[in-house]
Amino acid sequence: MHNVATRGLFKGMSPRVTAISTLLVVVFAGLGAAWPSTLEALVVGWRESLTPFLQWYYVLVVAGFLFLVVWLGTGRFKNVRLGQDHEVPEFRTFSWLTMLFAAGMGVGLIFWAVAEPISHFKDNPFVAGDDPTASADSALRLAYFHWGLNGWAVFSLVALILAYFSFRRGLPLTMRSAFYPLIGKHIHGPWGDAVDVLSVFATVFGIATTLGLGIQQLNTGFSELTGIAAGTPGQVIIAALVMGIATLSVLFGVQSGVRLVSEANFWMSAAILLFFLLWGPTQYLLALIVQSTGDYLQNLFTLTFHTHANEPGDWQAEWTLFYWGWWIAWAPFVGIFIARISRGRKLREFVMGVLLVPTGITIIWIGLFGGNAIYIELFGPGGVADATREDVSTAVYRTIELMDVGWIATAAAILVTVLIGTYLITSANAGILVTQTLLSNGSTDISRLHTVIWGAAITLVTVVLLTAGGLETLQGAVIAAAVPFSFIIVGMIAGLLRALEQERFAARPGERSEPPMEPWAQAESDWTSRSSDS
Repeated sequence: MHNVATRGLFKGMSPRVTAISTLLVVVFAGLGAAWPSTLEALVVGWRESLTPFLQWYYVLVVAGFLFLVVWLGTGRFKNVRLGQDHEVPEFRTFSWLTMLFAAGMGVGLIFWAVAEPISHFKDNPFVAGDDPTASADSALRLAYFHWGLNGWAVFSLVALILAYFSFRRGLPLTMRSAFYPLIGKHIHGPWGDAVDVLSVFATVFGIATTLGLGIQQLNTGFSELTGIAAGTPGQVIIAALVMGIATLSVLFGVQSGVRLVSEANFWMSAAILLFFLLWGPTQYLLALIVQSTGDYLQNLFTLTFHTHANEPGDWQAEWTLFYWGWWIAWAPFVGIFIARISRGRKLREFVMGVLLVPTGITIIWIGLFGGNAIYIELFGPGGVADATREDVSTAVYRTIELMDVGWIATAAAILVTVLIGTYLITSANAGILVTQTLLSNGSTDISRLHTVIWGAAITLVTVVLLTAGGLETLQGAVIAAAVPFSFIIVGMIAGLLRALEQERFAARPGERSEPPMEPWAQAESDWTSRSSDS
């Protein structure tokens, strides 16, 4: 495999990419640990200086990603297969959809499923005056917008490009492969290294943000259940435990155990959804989900292009820009996972599945979690909004408490806490594996040494961001880290469109008649032979 060392410290890894990525991450973590207040001020200042640019740039690129993905799934290339023409999907449709569910769920959604809609219920720029009904409608609409089609367009686009170049064109499963139509064999030189370094950097901050949010909420959960005050020491201990378990699971190959935990996550997620549906105001929740879904779809186009240009305040920077940056930084992680499970699928079924299934799950999830909180504010004793304003991580626990269903509420709180912990472990485990995939030029072979190094590095970055300002620093860091990778995605799109020009079609629109003209896999093999001979 190109650029991968066969012996020494970097055995199995790309030496230049690994060395540069490790240095950047360790230097960041070291400086942040030594001067946390300076890091906080730097991140906040960087975020404020970038906001005027990102206010329109992130909005424009994410909108472009959504329209491009829809066109790829419905336009003239919809029957192009992510694999060779004779291949069939590697996984049955049901199994594939359940794995997309696993990709779509995570600690971030548990953290924000109540906190975001209830925050919008009290304060958002789309509602004038004090109208609780309009506030409730807009609260779920905005939460769906941030977690729905736009975000999944980012993930699905990166996954589609990775799968196309890997399974159809025979190139490594890494970001640099998408640039082959643009720069050819030079993807194996400094330009390709730069692409993968930026991808690793974005991925680490995307993972750290997700883990940081989950660790904050898990710490709160332990506090709610045990009465022990939550704080930074507890968060540091949780981070070390979670990453230690995840690193050991990678080292000792207990992936069967991780798969069992993932399956348990599915059933625990279903159980907590049933709790909110059956012990909450069932008829109200079902009506609310139907109504708010229509409201979201009706306003999707307007929200997609909204730049907050005429409104004072920093609502867009705190919410939309944070999410778009988070999704862009998280895209290599989710993209590689989705690409791996989607071999053999046509673009039309890939796009429809990856866009619609996770979005549908998200709508139900936020509708049940957030809908209960909104009902408590509108028709119950209230209190969720005040608790969320004081500490965002308490939102879901306060909602469960105020549902007032006795011991069942305690059981639900325990279940949510366990679910956060298991999602943290599976996310950390997958984060280490994806990082190594990027560092090894797409190889799935695991380096034990670098597993330990990157498990420790991700832990350090997470802890540093948590101790240097918490949520605000997590948000600022991921927004800034995603900017360089957004340019990488734009370049990947250019490579994909150039490659698709070589796809030939039969008389019936959308059907392929013969493989692409240029046998890239063979060209790569020949180039490897020449490189090794020289």
